[in-house]
Amino acid sequence: MNSTHTDQILDWYAANARDLPWRAPDATPWSVLVSEIMLQQTPVNRVLPAWSAWTARWPTPGALAAEPSGEAVRAWGRLGYPRRALRLHQSARAIVERHGGEVPTSHGDLLALPGIGAYTAAAVASFAFGQRHAVLDTNVRRVLARLVSAQEYPPKSQTKAEVRLAESLLPLDPPTAARWGVAVMELGALVCTARSPRCVDCPVLGACAWQKAGRPAYDGPPRKGQTYAGTDRQCRGRILAVLRDAEGPVGKPALDVVWSDSVQRERALDGLVSDGLVDPLDDGRYALPG
Repeated sequence: MNSTHTDQILDWYAANARDLPWRAPDATPWSVLVSEIMLQQTPVNRVLPAWSAWTARWPTPGALAAEPSGEAVRAWGRLGYPRRALRLHQSARAIVERHGGEVPTSHGDLLALPGIGAYTAAAVASFAFGQRHAVLDTNVRRVLARLVSAQEYPPKSQTKAEVRLAESLLPLDPPTAARWGVAVMELGALVCTARSPRCVDCPVLGACAWQKAGRPAYDGPPRKGQTYAGTDRQCRGRILAVLRDAEGPVGKPALDVVWSDSVQRERALDGLVSDGLVDPLDDGRYALPG
């Protein structure tokens, strides 16, 4: 890849990027942080209404930090992986306590927030503050695997080689590097998709190593799709739905009726309690965390 290919991807992004509210010029760093947490393993169309409701109710970290963590879990609704709601609440409190209620600009300070990993810290530093960091989500990793490494899919777990490659491709100008990061991400989401890539629409098709190699099929470890029906995740979701919809604590029978397998149901409930998503009360009832 060279600077011409970089410009081609940036030009494609300028013409084809989705109009998402967390990309707006007036999007706050907090709203960007909320979007990045919500978008983990969750499609954009499901995140949009939840993000809008969340940022309307809690437009600042301080607004969220002032409420019990259970309200964050309740507002999370059916986005899935509700521990993310707790992490956002913990981050909001840390931002208030450590940074005066303002999302920190430093990548190191972002990384030190509760529940903020390498990806999220780099994404917020790049997309909220225009800094130069390699932002490697699933879409970016897939684009680079095909474009540079002639592989249909990246390794199952992120490697140091992928990070080095991504860093080597970053434009030197920080704002351009930040725009490049989101442009490659969008290219993976809209064109260089996992199952049916629309190669004919790719702005750098002529430079794609995977295309030049004849689009060799993936030959790594089996790629297993995630299942949901019948899993502990589904059971946990049903238990949480009862608690979210209740105006106060609920008795155990109200939770028992949502899942017929008692062993799995108790395991799921124990997991919710240990994760801090459910509070067992002294009177035998259950509630969202206070």
